[in-house]
Amino acid sequence: MADRTIGFGVVGLGMGRQHCKALSTARGARLVAVCDSDPERLNPVAQTYGVKAYTDYAEMLRDPEIEGVCVATPSGMHADMAMVAAAAGKHLLIEKPVDIDLERIRRLIATVRQHGVKAAVVFQTRTIPVFKRLKALVDSGRLGTLIGVHAILPWYRADSYFQGVHGSWRGTWAMDGGGSLMNQGVHTVDLIQWMAGPVSAVSGRFGVYAHDIETEDKAVAILRFANGALGTLTTTTAAYPGSDRIFLIHGTRGTVQINDHLVSWKLVDDKDGAEEREMVAFYGPPAARAEAVTVASDPLAVGATGHVFHVEDLAEAIRDNREPYTAIETAVHAVEIILAVYESGRSGREVILS
Repeated sequence: MADRTIGFGVVGLGMGRQHCKALSTARGARLVAVCDSDPERLNPVAQTYGVKAYTDYAEMLRDPEIEGVCVATPSGMHADMAMVAAAAGKHLLIEKPVDIDLERIRRLIATVRQHGVKAAVVFQTRTIPVFKRLKALVDSGRLGTLIGVHAILPWYRADSYFQGVHGSWRGTWAMDGGGSLMNQGVHTVDLIQWMAGPVSAVSGRFGVYAHDIETEDKAVAILRFANGALGTLTTTTAAYPGSDRIFLIHGTRGTVQINDHLVSWKLVDDKDGAEEREMVAFYGPPAARAEAVTVASDPLAVGATGHVFHVEDLAEAIRDNREPYTAIETAVHAVEIILAVYESGRSGREVILS
């Protein structure tokens, strides 16, 4: 049945609520059940969507209506929970990062292959139209030889983000795997390596400046790419009140800057600027912000559009027996880069990536 609707279960109802919202509108997919250890989070979500509620993850995985599982638990639990689901024959959509430990990620990939299931990771930035256009531009060679890739993520998180029953795992090495770089910055790190190719070496520094957490609320890094380009990266959750990500990429034949919207699109072969005017008109700053608060200061302000794309894509990949858009293997290098930045920060030396 090539057009069948794929049933999904969602485990972890923090960010998992975005998965539920996406599944309520996604084509070719439907929400069957939700799972969380906290009934106070579980029951309202189950009632909202009229689906089954499980506090026992193993019991949910035995549900025959569920073909796919969205794993949205704390980051340090991702791989272990995903492996259990894969062994049960369930396809996977895993919140970023795929996990915080490379050995667990490798075991997860092996488990996915062993059981023949599809596995994707949520990287919404790859689905944003202006970044997809930029990726096509880079791949076309019109930027020439890449010289530099530079990103700044000046976000803010209040102390309450790291507190309470459902927040205390954040900012810990064991469950969050890091701070502003691993949690918030992983999308930007993935964007960097997706655009410019693999990173061969990193030098990094990080520290805690504005929060009572184990990990960092500011990190900086210098990146050397395998293709010879150089890059810089800054992430923070201590830049009150939080503002747009800045992303700039330049080569021998052009420069593009995107601050969550297109700022400039300068190409040597666009001599009269007609292409830039068209691009800025289409992808440039909106006339007015539709919302007063963005994800730069509120993690729950993230829209569900990117999640809808990933859910629909995974459902289609299951039906068509193809790899999903953000297959699990493509999500590993971002974690490798982040862990190398932390290693460099601790050792004070450049770290070479294999």
